[in-house]
Amino acid sequence: MGPMFGLSQGVGYAVKAMACLSEDGEAHFVREVAECAQVPPAYLTKVFKKLVDAGILTSKRGWAGGTRLACAPKDITLLAIVEAIDGKDWNRGCLLGQEFCSDERACPTHEFWKVERQAIAEKLRHITLASCIEFERKRGTLGSCKCAPTGKASPPPS
Repeated sequence: MGPMFGLSQGVGYAVKAMACLSEDGEAHFVREVAECAQVPPAYLTKVFKKLVDAGILTSKRGWAGGTRLACAPKDITLLAIVEAIDGKDWNRGCLLGQEFCSDERACPTHEFWKVERQAIAEKLRHITLASCIEFERKRGTLGSCKCAPTGKASPPPS
């Protein structure tokens, strides 16, 4: 189980790494992306496998291979990333950490957490990878990456 009030480190790594992937459809090797995202390459390999299995990334082995986004960042939700990395039950645990908490045997926070975890999932369904990439751009963390998205440049003035 991840932290009580936050998404797992794996999700954070996935978002940072996917922000480093190019939007132009180019494939990049895990080691390039790991360097860009400052994520351990061995761990990123495991994260990328989960994202490939979920259909969020595509991957091809070999010298002409690499990993790329399976669709546009605007079409990838944070909820899809979370579920790919942490599973569909990512937020099903008891807020108090009780092993046996259910509608039939509810802890004092059960009803509150049941409503809030649905609200959190719904919010994550509306946050896209595109907005995460924009956040990383504003922080200035993508500029030096050779695999970083450059964004849509404005045409030069005439």
